[in-house]
Amino acid sequence: MRAVVVDGVRARPEVREVRDPAPPAGGVVVRVGATGLCRSDWHAWAGHDDLAYPHVPGHELAGEVVAVGAGVRSWGVGDRVTVPFVCGCGRCTWCRDGDAQVCPDQQQPGFTHWGSYAELVALHAADTNLVAVPDGVDDVTAASLGCRFATAFRGLTGRAGVREGEWVSVVGAGGVGLSSVMIAAALGARVVAVDRHPEALAVARRLGAEHTVLAEPGVDVPAAVTDLTGGGVHVSVDAVGSEQTVTDAVLGLRRRGRHVQVGLLPHDLTRVPLARAIAWELDLLGSHGMAASDYPPMLAMVSDGRLRPDLLVGRTVDLDEAAALLPHLDSAVTAGMVVAVP
Repeated sequence: MRAVVVDGVRARPEVREVRDPAPPAGGVVVRVGATGLCRSDWHAWAGHDDLAYPHVPGHELAGEVVAVGAGVRSWGVGDRVTVPFVCGCGRCTWCRDGDAQVCPDQQQPGFTHWGSYAELVALHAADTNLVAVPDGVDDVTAASLGCRFATAFRGLTGRAGVREGEWVSVVGAGGVGLSSVMIAAALGARVVAVDRHPEALAVARRLGAEHTVLAEPGVDVPAAVTDLTGGGVHVSVDAVGSEQTVTDAVLGLRRRGRHVQVGLLPHDLTRVPLARAIAWELDLLGSHGMAASDYPPMLAMVSDGRLRPDLLVGRTVDLDEAAALLPHLDSAVTAGMVVAVP
């Protein structure tokens, strides 16, 4: 198969012919119809994750099952599927309780094993992790669900419990940020989007943001958010993952507010405004994907048109362009998601 291969930390990604994967016991091989390019892939490329090299990145995917390993009961060749970026083992207490996204023995395509910047990808524990793609949802749209959209959905619904009429701020209007804007608006919340790029904020407004804040030098983002919302938001989302963005998000909350951390943070980040969290009794919530068992409510909203993840896809590329883009995903200014079609 053709795949994007990385030989070491920050090495130049190259498209090569490599050996086709075999289905693991309990798992499957999927022919990749589409795979998202995510900032998490850049974190892995930059050395923020422990990888075995050579490595194939990619963790947001959809496609068709082409081979089935021993012990798989629920899936067969020809099934159209997607998968969460966290694949639970299917055996532990957390998986049995429906919390595969925090499985201590989890597999993650593109991190713990070769991923989906390729024509084929092997996936583990299929009966726990695969999700059927509904009729009428194409591979590009389905691939956009697996990391950023699903993480945003669970962060707002399962973690923060956003309610109709509440104020929600979203700091960062990239893929996961724009997903958060769309989902929060669909839940009936009033959304303030924050970003450094006017074009990204324009997209956020089209997706339902009531207000936007341009985070340019000299702008006090928490003060602006507090002023726009009459005292601060009920829920904040940091969709970037930096000391500045997490601080801006938390300090824009009202008392007893809930903060959802979605953007991945560098390992050496230690300064978070915990004094405010204590004094105002803020809830600081991590959101690490969403288990396959929690997909039905999200897919129902996609199927009936309340959620339109297809609108978040800015463009599609091939594997060669995906390889060229990977080292620059941390600084990309494209509003929305880029999806590769192998």
